[in-house]
Amino acid sequence: MKYCRVFRYSLSIFLTAVLFTSAWAQEAKPIINASLVGTVVDATTKSPIEGATVQLEAVTHSVKTDRNGRFSFVTGQKLPFRLIITSVGYETQNLVVEKSPAVVELRRSTEDLDEVVVVGYTTIARKNLIGAVDRVSQQDVRDIPTGSFDAQLQGKVAGMQVAASTGVPGEALHVRLRGATSINADNNPLYVIDGVFLNSESLQTINTGGKATSPIADLNPSDIEFVEVLKDAEATALYGSRGANGVILITTRRGKNAQSAKIDVNLYSGRGKASKLWELTTGPEHAELVNEYFRNIGQTQPFRPVAEGGRGTPSEQQTYDRLSEAFRTAGVYNADLSVYGGSDNTAYYLSAGHNKQESILRPISFDRASFRFNLDQKINNRLKVGSSNAISRTGRNQGRAGDGPQGGILQAALHTPTYLSPYNEAGVPVGRAGFDNLTLLLDNYDVGSTSLRYIGNVYGEYQITPALRFRSTFSVDHNNYNEHEYWNNLLIAGSPNGLATSAISQSTTWINEQTLTYRKRLGPRHAIGVLLGNTLQGSYFSLTSAEGRGFATNDFTLISAAATTTSNQDWDQYKLASFFGRVDYAFDDKYLLDFSLRADGSSKFNEGYQWGHFPAIGLAWRLSKESFLEDVALLNDLKLKTSYGLTGNQNGINSFASRQLWSGVGSSYRGIAGIVPAQLANRELSWETTSQFNVGLDAALLRNRLTTSFNYYYKYTKDGLLTEILPGTTGFSSFTDNAVEISNRGLELSISSVNINNDAFSWNTSFNISRNINKIEKLATPQSYGSRNLIQFKEGHPMYSFWVYNQLYVDPQTGDAVYEDIDGNGRITTDDRKIMGSIWPDYFGGLSNDFSYKNFDLSAFLTFSVGNKIYNHNRFFGEGGGARDAARIIFRSNLDRWQQPGDITDVPRADGVNNNNYKDGGGRWLEDGSYLRLRTLSLGYSFPATHLGRWSLAKLRIYAQATNLFTLTRYTGLDPESAASSAANQQGIDLGTPPQPRSFQLGVNLTL
Repeated sequence: MKYCRVFRYSLSIFLTAVLFTSAWAQEAKPIINASLVGTVVDATTKSPIEGATVQLEAVTHSVKTDRNGRFSFVTGQKLPFRLIITSVGYETQNLVVEKSPAVVELRRSTEDLDEVVVVGYTTIARKNLIGAVDRVSQQDVRDIPTGSFDAQLQGKVAGMQVAASTGVPGEALHVRLRGATSINADNNPLYVIDGVFLNSESLQTINTGGKATSPIADLNPSDIEFVEVLKDAEATALYGSRGANGVILITTRRGKNAQSAKIDVNLYSGRGKASKLWELTTGPEHAELVNEYFRNIGQTQPFRPVAEGGRGTPSEQQTYDRLSEAFRTAGVYNADLSVYGGSDNTAYYLSAGHNKQESILRPISFDRASFRFNLDQKINNRLKVGSSNAISRTGRNQGRAGDGPQGGILQAALHTPTYLSPYNEAGVPVGRAGFDNLTLLLDNYDVGSTSLRYIGNVYGEYQITPALRFRSTFSVDHNNYNEHEYWNNLLIAGSPNGLATSAISQSTTWINEQTLTYRKRLGPRHAIGVLLGNTLQGSYFSLTSAEGRGFATNDFTLISAAATTTSNQDWDQYKLASFFGRVDYAFDDKYLLDFSLRADGSSKFNEGYQWGHFPAIGLAWRLSKESFLEDVALLNDLKLKTSYGLTGNQNGINSFASRQLWSGVGSSYRGIAGIVPAQLANRELSWETTSQFNVGLDAALLRNRLTTSFNYYYKYTKDGLLTEILPGTTGFSSFTDNAVEISNRGLELSISSVNINNDAFSWNTSFNISRNINKIEKLATPQSYGSRNLIQFKEGHPMYSFWVYNQLYVDPQTGDAVYEDIDGNGRITTDDRKIMGSIWPDYFGGLSNDFSYKNFDLSAFLTFSVGNKIYNHNRFFGEGGGARDAARIIFRSNLDRWQQPGDITDVPRADGVNNNNYKDGGGRWLEDGSYLRLRTLSLGYSFPATHLGRWSLAKLRIYAQATNLFTLTRYTGLDPESAASSAANQQGIDLGTPPQPRSFQLGVNLTL
């Protein structure tokens, strides 16, 4: 009874309190002294920021911005009052608001140490990163008008060399991370897009003068969110044999959960042209040089009065400008549309893009249409599935922009005398011996290719426990490459009755991967991560080609219409099985350790040699967490790191290089087919292995406004894969062996600074500089490559060294070139050739400055290279001096030739007798390729967010951009980055290659 009374008493008090409170609540009304609406935008791009938190100081209530960056709330406080605005990736903003509406600009964090970086098969906070990893936001470079995104990375990453090689959009580039490690195997980095391993080898079979198409150009740069470049062994070890030359991880854009739908539109259009062309002699100047040549060899001058049986005097000759006919002002056009967003359980991204670029060299062009669909779906709290899919169609009108006279566009323009009319006396177009008539060549050019490509994967991810996650993926990269060419009987290659070729290549790479990831904090000071995984990979290639000769007329171009036809078929395949694991440990976020091991088994090698094991270990010490540095106000982070590991390489060699091969061949004898030996076996052929040591220091100072990263590395390659030449008496031309050792050592420095950062004006600077020293440590026999064997690989010297005759001077009395007589026998022979420099610069890098003032933004980006050599083979042919052919005296530099005793010059006399004056491989044409280039200059304006509501826009930016505005260089050619060949072992020779254009474009970025 006592407890019942207590209960009734307590209940009555509770009900009375409830009724009283309810009655008071009905009478009380909230006090509203002010309402506030506003917009939160990015301080640089002026884009709205969705999901930013807006809170009044000293009040718990907060609101979040919508898809347009807008917010609104009411408060009992009176204006003015203080707001606190926060958003991931931005600096927290505290400001006093005096009126409504308000526009708040957030500045991006200068260096977010908690930023998540993709490394291998996992992610890690930047502050705990041990490996040498650089990130590039594709938003900063996507509007640079190039055919492929790798060209847009030039100068952005320390230790990464990107040489455009040519002004033809969509052609293969030379990309080297921390030097080159192999002579015959592949030196390109591994490209991984959303977990899909890309096939970056060109499928081109048609001869375009040594150049090749780039499969990387099939990707739409606008779909890329960011690119991460993994450089040292610690970062690349989990990729084993695939990561020997570094790894480029590409993460494409995706929708986010609980994100309202958005539409992005990116448009630009522009024009480009060559900043300069070769300076050629006029018709009269050329004719005078030819006369001088004939006088010097004691023969009659051809340019003399017609009455005397000549071709007219030099002054009577006309000048025919073929370069203006070959080059044009080229157009570039790009349009991208993307739709993205998500619900609580679904996130999606769809895009379509079209990019069309003309080369400045007629009739070459590039055309890519692309579509992408990325989807992530939460099935429940533990299970997630998703897919990434990209389809592209890339069409190319191709041209021979490199070596070779037949069909060579620039050769037809450069090697035809300026005094020679395009037409003979009967008005029929004519060329000169060995070279096509340029007008006929351009009007009848028919060389092209089409690539249909799918790159995609599907994945499933299951969260077994909060700390344990399982993931399985299946990826495919399939490329169908169709190419054709037709040379009619008006062209040399098609003489006498036409030539047609066609080839269809198909390349498929599939990968299945499983990973099990465990990551957990053990108390406040310990964190551990464990990763186990396996990979199964298969690669298949097939080629079917046909050729037809002899057509009834030029109206029939199909091979089936040819009088004689031949065909060819080829295929290739290999498989790779891998197992890998990684353990990382952090103590107090201060001492960091990780260890990884990958085992790769390749079908390219014989039993007993198939498996390679590639371990790596990394250590880091965050000194800034130590007590003796914690009170240093200027220092935000200081980390010392080191790593060592092994990576392997089996790419770039024949899939059956270790085996003895036989070939079935057809025979004209009674139609009987036969079998012949095709390749010697090397049963002990094994993995090429590179060890790499890295030590680095990362620092962030002045509230992260100044960040820097310094790295020293040493790479050593053993058992390098090499195709060795065999004596003809063996019956075989070559075989593959482990016969090379190569070293690379270098320094890298990156610095980023926020120089000024206030509400109205900001100025950010990024700078990187690198040096790589390459050396062949072991090579029994020198290997020579390229035209005239100009490129040599020799023990004790760098790869891609130039092997030339050293021209000392021109004798002032005789006008003859004098060369260094190395063996002292009084004669200049091949024994007197020597190595004089290489393609490797002393240092290289990039510098960018980004400014913003209110709604205006300005960006300037420069790239540079110092100390590299380039062989100007165009000058060799254009300054032929008559030694090869009097008509080759076409470059204007010939006007500086020796003419009489006492002349001081480095250009010998025009002479068809002393061939040493214009010797093949002469060092006179080896030039300094150093340069400083203004890669891009961009000026943009973003319309204020407060004005966009009336147009239902979240963002609108217009901009103007110039590319390759100027290049400072002593190189006398058109472009110090030029290379005539895309072959891995040939670089640094400039021959018949169009330069990168100077372009101007206007564009617009908008978000709905």
